[in-house]
Parts: sequence; C-alpha cells; structure tokens
Amino acid sequence: MDNREHDIKAWDRVQLARHNKRPTSLELIEYIFPDFLELHGDRLFSDDAALVCGLATLNGRPVTVIAQEKGDCVHERIKRNFGMPHPEGYRKALRLMKQAEKFNRPVIFIIDTPGAYPGVGAEERGQASAIAVNLAEMSTCKVPLVSVVLSEGGSGGALAIGVSDRIMMFENAIYSILSPEGFASILYKDSSLASKAADDMKLTAQDLLHYGIIDHIVPEDPHGLHCNYALSFDHLKHQLDHDVEFLMKLPVAELLKKRYEKFRSMGQFAE
Repeated sequence: MDNREHDIKAWDRVQLARHNKRPTSLELIEYIFPDFLELHGDRLFSDDAALVCGLATLNGRPVTVIAQEKGDCVHERIKRNFGMPHPEGYRKALRLMKQAEKFNRPVIFIIDTPGAYPGVGAEERGQASAIAVNLAEMSTCKVPLVSVVLSEGGSGGALAIGVSDRIMMFENAIYSILSPEGFASILYKDSSLASKAADDMKLTAQDLLHYGIIDHIVPEDPHGLHCNYALSFDHLKHQLDHDVEFLMKLPVAELLKKRYEKFRSMGQFAE
C-alpha cells in the first residue's frame, strides 16, 4: 500500500465510488466475460433487473456470474431500481447458485448496491426472508464463491451475495452497514455530518483489509476507476483466475470449513 492511499479521505472515496462515470457491473462483465449469457426470473414472481445473473467462462472455465447493476443513464437506473434489488432478485440469485452447485461451477458475485429495496411491496414479498435464506445457503454452498465489491456495498443488500471464500474490493469502493448519510442521521442526528461518519465507519477497502473483512484490494487509477478501468479490470481478471483455480482444488469439506472459519474469525470480541 503506497502513501497516496493514506492521503485520500474516506469521504473522497465515497464520492469516487458514486461517481456517475464509474463503470457498472455490466461494463465489468462485458470486459471480463464477453461470452456472458444472461438468465432471467426467480421462477416464483418475476425478473428483477437490479440483479443480473448468468453463465460465462473465465479463461475457459465455466462459471456463474451474479451481479448487482445500477444502470449507466437515467432510463437504465430507473429500470434497474438504482441497483436496489427486490426479493425476487435475491431468489433469482439463489436459483443460479443452486444451479452452479449442481454442475460444479464456481460463482463470482459483483456487489454494487446502496442496499436492498425497502419498499412496501418488497417487504410484503419477503425481503428480509430472501436475504436471510441467501446468507444461510451461501454458507454451505459446495462450490467456490468469490465476491467483488465494485463500488458500493450497502447493508444486507450487499451481504446477501457477499458470504464468500474470497472477498475483493476495488480501491475506492465502500462496504458498510448503511450509507454515511444514514449513519450520521441516526448517530449524530445530522446527515450533513456524513463525511465524519465515513471516517468513523471504517468503510474503505483499506480499513476492511486491515480488519480482515476482505482479502484483496483491486488497484485503481489515482483519479478513479472511470479514468482507466482496463488496468483495474485486467488485474481483477488475473486475481479471479488465481483464486478460482486455487479454490477449485480444495476438497468440499475443506472449502466449507475454511469459509466457516473465515466468517467466525471476523470482528473483535472478548469471551
């Protein structure tokens, strides 16, 4: 980690993570998985455009790709619900996970959401239940799981596709329990203190690597991912190939044991 990484404030990284020219998940998929074939629907209610799921290959190896998509223009953002999935999106993701398990395909998750959609309809259709089921199913899924935080990873909406053997974050991505604005509103009773909240929340890739929450930081251009995404995407592809190859060699029992131990060891506590 170079000195430049220490000089950038957390709030500046929040702004870079939300930059309107920052590449979205579909742009990343097009670059790394040009043969991506999208599959639709949760087989229960409908298709959720905020979660894009499908099949692809990574250096010739079949993989399943599950990604949260915000959209890159007003029309697309409305269509994609600004990257906030409904419960049918998480159930679609679960359907693809179970399919991947059946055919022994590793799963690559791309996280980019401010959080799961909190609307009345989503709650009526079981938003909390859908997230909880995914958490439980991912903890015992018998194929390698790799998650990548592309820009924003907010709350349970991100964690629902974040219980993985390897977790990576782009250098200027953020990953937290909620937005800095929400945190400031609740704890400080003043949303204008979001920049202070960003410092206190320890939501940057550098913080989370330090605390052992993530395993790897994907470097970005000094001015942000939108300035030279090819450099970062090439690095990510190499790291994905390395991690997937390593994880595929592990016996299932060892894979699940290491995943369990990874999450049990997170956090600071006293007995």
